[in-house]
Amino acid sequence: MTPAPTHHAAPAGGSGTYRDQWGIPQLWADSADELAFLQGMNAATDRSWQIELERWRSEGRTAEILGAEAVLWDRFARQARLDDTARRCFENLDAGTQRWCGQYVAGVNQALTGGNRGGPEFEESGCEPEPWNPWTPLGVFLVHHILFSTFPNKLFRAHVARTLGDDAVNLFSIEAPVWSGSNAWAAHGSTTVSGLPLIAGDPHRLMELPGVYQQIRLACPEFDAIGFAFPGVPGLPHFAHTGTTAWAITNAMADYQDLFVEELRRVSDFAGERIEARGAEGWEPVVVSSETITVRGGEVVSVEIVETARGPVISETPDGGALSLRFPARVEGRLGFEALLPLLRSRSVSEVEAAFDAWVEPVNSVLAADVSGSVRHFVAGLVPQRNPANRRLPAPAFSVRHEWEGQYVVLPRTEVKQFAVSANDRQAGGGDAVAMEFAPAHRALRIRELLELAPKHLSVDTMQAIHMDTLLGPWPLFRSVLSGLDAEDLSREAKELRSLLLTWAGLMDAGSHQAAVFAAWRGAIVQRLARHSAMAPLNEPTGYSPLFGPWLSVESRIGFALETLLVRGSELGISVGVEAAAALEDVALEESMLNGASWGDRHKLLAVHVLPRPLASSAPTADLSGDTGCVLCTESLPGVEDRSFRGPVARYVWDLADRRNSRWIVPFGASSTPGHQHFSDQLPLWAEGQLVPVVTNWPELTKDNP
Repeated sequence: MTPAPTHHAAPAGGSGTYRDQWGIPQLWADSADELAFLQGMNAATDRSWQIELERWRSEGRTAEILGAEAVLWDRFARQARLDDTARRCFENLDAGTQRWCGQYVAGVNQALTGGNRGGPEFEESGCEPEPWNPWTPLGVFLVHHILFSTFPNKLFRAHVARTLGDDAVNLFSIEAPVWSGSNAWAAHGSTTVSGLPLIAGDPHRLMELPGVYQQIRLACPEFDAIGFAFPGVPGLPHFAHTGTTAWAITNAMADYQDLFVEELRRVSDFAGERIEARGAEGWEPVVVSSETITVRGGEVVSVEIVETARGPVISETPDGGALSLRFPARVEGRLGFEALLPLLRSRSVSEVEAAFDAWVEPVNSVLAADVSGSVRHFVAGLVPQRNPANRRLPAPAFSVRHEWEGQYVVLPRTEVKQFAVSANDRQAGGGDAVAMEFAPAHRALRIRELLELAPKHLSVDTMQAIHMDTLLGPWPLFRSVLSGLDAEDLSREAKELRSLLLTWAGLMDAGSHQAAVFAAWRGAIVQRLARHSAMAPLNEPTGYSPLFGPWLSVESRIGFALETLLVRGSELGISVGVEAAAALEDVALEESMLNGASWGDRHKLLAVHVLPRPLASSAPTADLSGDTGCVLCTESLPGVEDRSFRGPVARYVWDLADRRNSRWIVPFGASSTPGHQHFSDQLPLWAEGQLVPVVTNWPELTKDNP
């Protein structure tokens, strides 16, 4: 039975934006539609440059502001039909959701009309924001997630197969995908102090400045939810607490995007010139158009847009062919926005689960709990049923065996009786039915271990502390390699470093010299493997769009797959022991390693930002603990970059016994304006692992001036 609706009490000051001491916006309106309008106004005011940049990305127009370096993205956005997909998905929304999203856009546009959309970034770049289209929020969401799934990995696998042979593909694939680090965990009330569930977690993305997530409260008579919003997108899609239920997600690592190798030909006849693609039943017509990209300080660039029956063409292939991309949002004309308003209204786990039934992509692993004590774990989204070979490499477009079957995989749902952990791992993501590869299980196993080792009754403090665990999951493997080296063959300095590491507990703490030595040694191994003759063919041009360079970097991919290569490198003719010993000698020559440098000296926050100069110089930094392979997954690129540009972009603990006990934090602050008091005021606490309290008592908040 659906619980009776609750009428939430209004603040004495009525509708408007209220703030706590951290400047976090808390919004009250008299209806859900008015609240969406207010959320749009707030996003356009607090995050004006950020949301406009995402809008330009979704429309493939960033080169108008950023110049020639942005043409690669704009070409991809146009070719992938991002704006057209967003418009199609908006038009297919039910009337209520469409109206609600429209109110959000009306709020954004009202901020423009009211003169609230300025900022130093616009002044420095010499551009201005523009009115939004009704479908722009869907385009912003697509921008955040179009490269979030698996298709770029397939490009690298294809490159490996072409240069090293098909058998080598698994050496770079098994449980070592690019960039995964999100965690979420839940404790059933039988394990907590209060007797009701706790949920905690930390999503991992590029640590963009301003932050990709905005702490916010959305309240009206119908519902009252706190959580993290995407600036530019209505609602709280990923992490929220409504007072009676709470939810959190991680990337399920599902494979739901396919690449198809297209054979195209140009045909001329009495009707003119056209392009055809070879499909399963022969040559087929394709949809072709042309668009121009305006380039700041340069000449316009013409882009041919080609869409086959599989999907839009996004890149060439090494042999001069083409690759098309097929993804559920484009196929179905739905993105999952139908879930957003029901999520805000949800008062039970069942209602959260029902709301996520409408979800499309990205495919998420969801943990949800409510005040009745129910805790549930399920996977939400659309994973197409098709030939498993499609998950590994780009598939031939003309083969009927690789077509989508028109049905989607039934995803797992589980009632949780003690603990649930989701860390991009195989068990949480749904296993072979959902994808070919997942994140290594280190983080998931460590979080479960910490939950089981904790005092019998877990508290908010216990959950908070887990965020900062720095034990390096793969250290035992590296230690075994180190132990296997013949010390007699090493120089005196290398022997000392080896002995130092063999006494190390594997904790990647910022102040640790041993952690710095380990990272230097690991990086040196990556560099040596990248220069090894067995890897030389990988340095051939890939033939794909340079946009995908980060996914095709040889050193980066060796770093991600290092655990596998340490075990199976001999299959490529690599002597792991020889390279590991030589890497130790390389580190022994580094003066900083002999002078006691700490991990924090090397491992600093590297904020990713698109701020006009001189504003870019205002980007804050900090020494960081953690690393890839830790629960505190402040990721680095071994052998390439020890600074961390990807990590926990938010942290939270949701208490179902009393929402006022909940806590949250972001890496920077509530404001997107450099120099503002709340631009990066949460950074020191975030770096130390602290969380700030969730304040929900209206009299304790300050209302913005109208």
